[in-house]
Amino acid sequence: MRLEGYDGRVALVTGAAGGIGRRICERFAEQGARVAALDLHEPDVPGALGIAADVTDPAAVDAAFGRAETELGTVQLLVLNAGIFIVEPFESTTLDQWQRSLDVNLTGPFLCAQRALPGMRAAGYGRVLTIGSSAGVSGGASACAAYAASKAGVMCLAKSIANEYAGTGVVANSLAPALIDTPMMGEQPPGMAERVPVGRLGTPDDVADLATYVCSAHAGYITGEVIDVNGGFLVD
Repeated sequence: MRLEGYDGRVALVTGAAGGIGRRICERFAEQGARVAALDLHEPDVPGALGIAADVTDPAAVDAAFGRAETELGTVQLLVLNAGIFIVEPFESTTLDQWQRSLDVNLTGPFLCAQRALPGMRAAGYGRVLTIGSSAGVSGGASACAAYAASKAGVMCLAKSIANEYAGTGVVANSLAPALIDTPMMGEQPPGMAERVPVGRLGTPDDVADLATYVCSAHAGYITGEVIDVNGGFLVD
């Protein structure tokens, strides 16, 4: 089904090489958007412009957006999906691990949103979507404090953007997935799917389908929300 708000608009998706990010790129392209797929190494996503950039590097972020603007146009749909998942007991988490989690999962989205928002404001239209995690709500399972804290931050970042830009035609929201079957999730112990109330693990499609609606013109009255995508695993 084609949704309004995609035809001819430019979308930029970070963390686009695989899993959730790649599926969002594909969905947006199917809807008629002109898509820039950004990852640390240039991703090969059919129908999208692949761009290599480190989202923690301000100069690299600026150059990536500059290329997207030159080749595609002003970015009006921004999905901030790039992230890392470090599993380490709290007492043995190093400062480098903590800082790396914050750099990729929180500072990267800040830099990308800060680069994109002036163009959205000038156009009078924009969608910002951060990909958080249920860990940012619950604190996560054991041994992922850095990940949980960074994801709580990126979900709150969406709320802050929503508050500041609500009168400009820009809306900002966040998704909070859990137990999505992607390489980042890794191999799960037997019986994990049975722990999810709907009886299965999530898929990248489950997240991409919702992201496509939230970034469409139909969702202009939804802003500052964190939307769970977890099959009932965490009901808050």
